[in-house]
Amino acid sequence: MQSLYKTLDEFISYMYDKRTGSDKTADSYYRDIARFITFMEDNQIESFDQIGKDTVFDYITLLRSGKISRGKISNATYARNLSALRSFYRYLCQRHICEDNPFLQFGKIHVEKHLPDVLTFDQVERLLDVFDLDDPLQVRNRCILETIYACGLRISECCNLLVDHIDRHSMILRVIGKGNKERIVPYYPRLNELFDLYIDMYRKDYADEDFPYLFVSQRRGKISPRTVQLLLEDARIKAGLSIAVHPHMLRHSFATHLLDNGADLRTVQELLGHENLSTTQLYTHLTYDRLKKAVDSAHPHSK
Repeated sequence: MQSLYKTLDEFISYMYDKRTGSDKTADSYYRDIARFITFMEDNQIESFDQIGKDTVFDYITLLRSGKISRGKISNATYARNLSALRSFYRYLCQRHICEDNPFLQFGKIHVEKHLPDVLTFDQVERLLDVFDLDDPLQVRNRCILETIYACGLRISECCNLLVDHIDRHSMILRVIGKGNKERIVPYYPRLNELFDLYIDMYRKDYADEDFPYLFVSQRRGKISPRTVQLLLEDARIKAGLSIAVHPHMLRHSFATHLLDNGADLRTVQELLGHENLSTTQLYTHLTYDRLKKAVDSAHPHSK
C-alpha cells in the first residue's frame, strides 16, 4: 500500500511544481485523497485502476454520511473532496496509471465563497516582532514571513524565489506565479533592510555562493512549504495569538490592508496575480464588513 501514498506524494509535488493551486489547497487535497486511500485499504483495493463507478458511489455515500469523516460534512467540504479526487485521477490518467476518471460522474456543485481569514495589522506586527535579528536563523525566518506579507505571495511563490528575482536598488520583486505567469511587486524599505541583513550577512552560512534560491533550509536546500508553516506556527505561539494562522493568511492580510488604506481594486488584482477580478473582489466585501463593524461599534448614533 506504500506505493499508493508515494503516488499521492508525487501528485502533491506536481501541484507545487505546476502551481495549480494554493498551498492551503494542496494540504487539503492531501488529506482528502489520503482519506480515500484509507478507504481503499479497508476494502483491500490495491491499485487506483481497480476503482470503478460502484466503488466511488460507495465511498461518496460513506463520506456524505459522516461515517469516515468527523461527522457530516458541509457542501463546501464535499465539493472540495470531489475536486481533489477528480484532479488526482486526471493526473493518474495523464501518467497512464489509470485509463478512466471514475469521479467525472459526479457533477460540480455550486458553493458560496467564504470571506478569507485575515490578520489585523497589529497581529501581523506582533508575529514579525518575535524574531531576534541577532540570530541568523531567526533573521531568515523573519525575512520569509515579511516577504510573504509585504508582497502578498503564495507560499510556493516565496519558496521558489531566486536571489536574482530581487532588485534591491529599485525595491521590486519578480514573482513567478500560477501558470508560470510573471508579475512585478514593489516592496517597502523595511523589507529591503531585512534582505540586506539576510543576504549579505547570514545567507552564506546556509548556501553555497551559486545556490539560486533565496531562502535556504538548514540542510542547504530550498526551503519547503512545510518549514514555513512550522515557523509561522512557532511565531504565532510566541506572539500570544490564540487564533489559527496559516501562511495564506499573510497574503489575504496584504490585500485587505491595501484596500483598507485606499488602494484600488485593479492594482491589488495585479499585485496578487489574480486572473479574474472577481477573485480579488472578495477582499472588498471583507473591507466593507470591517468598516461597517467599526462604524457600528464607534459611531454615537449606532449605540
